[in-house]
Amino acid sequence: MKPFFVFSGQGAQFAGMGKDLAENSTAAKKIFESADNTLKYSLSEIIFNGPDAKLTETIYCQPAIYTMSCAALAAFAEKFPQVVPTACAGLSLGEYGALYAGKAFDFETGLKLLAKRAELMDAACKNTNGSMASVINGDPEVIKEICAGCNVDVANFNSPGQIVISGEKGALAAAVDALKAAGIRKVIVLNVAGAFHSRLMASAGDALRPVLDMTPFALPRIPVYHNYTAAPADSVDELRSNLAAQVAGSVRWEECVRAMAALGADTMIEFGPGNVLTKLCSRTLPEIQTVNINSYDAIANFNL
Repeated sequence: MKPFFVFSGQGAQFAGMGKDLAENSTAAKKIFESADNTLKYSLSEIIFNGPDAKLTETIYCQPAIYTMSCAALAAFAEKFPQVVPTACAGLSLGEYGALYAGKAFDFETGLKLLAKRAELMDAACKNTNGSMASVINGDPEVIKEICAGCNVDVANFNSPGQIVISGEKGALAAAVDALKAAGIRKVIVLNVAGAFHSRLMASAGDALRPVLDMTPFALPRIPVYHNYTAAPADSVDELRSNLAAQVAGSVRWEECVRAMAALGADTMIEFGPGNVLTKLCSRTLPEIQTVNINSYDAIANFNL
């Protein structure tokens, strides 16, 4: 097995995620305890017991998914220390899990950064009137052209046939109408708090940069493919720049997955709640084996 590791993004959360990991793995339990101690409130209580409405709020959701994903990784590494990734990546906030896995920073440093990112993005959402839509089976060039004409941004290039667009609600509605008029039949407006990965998040990205500059980083020991560039950073300063730019920039997820597979990897292991990235990988590279580590049972049933 030659795997690459990926880490879940926002939207995969649910109350109760990771509770079985904490109950069955000493390493996972330490991650949840560390999160509570670092944030000075019981994030684990929100993760394990909800309510769902609170867990869905950006300021809790992003730290929660990062913590659960890192706990899944810790529990997995506790049982399978010999399974080492050829590369890592994470979708949006999941990039912080990938950098933790690559030893760019410790768990607590990543959590503090992500908590600040979530706070800044939450403020940007409240100060703007944004929305997002998923475009299914559309020509990427047509989508980009229409979005540019409507002052809307392409937020995610997720997989062949799935692109997400993002922007001010009125502009997004115009883009949706134009896409349908261009013959793209399936365009789904998403129930989200704001226009993530668009120009409406620029204030959050700008405010995050000085925080990143003050945070100690190391270049990852294994390649971590960034959303913003679809490539590993060559320096710590580039790493910081990528994280700042990622907030308002496009997530080039399909490119990241293809680039990691091109290293010779034959398996993708997804850490975190749900299986969104597994589904995207299956559409992009159906020949790649996929595994979800989203519960302790998944670890118990894992076969090398």
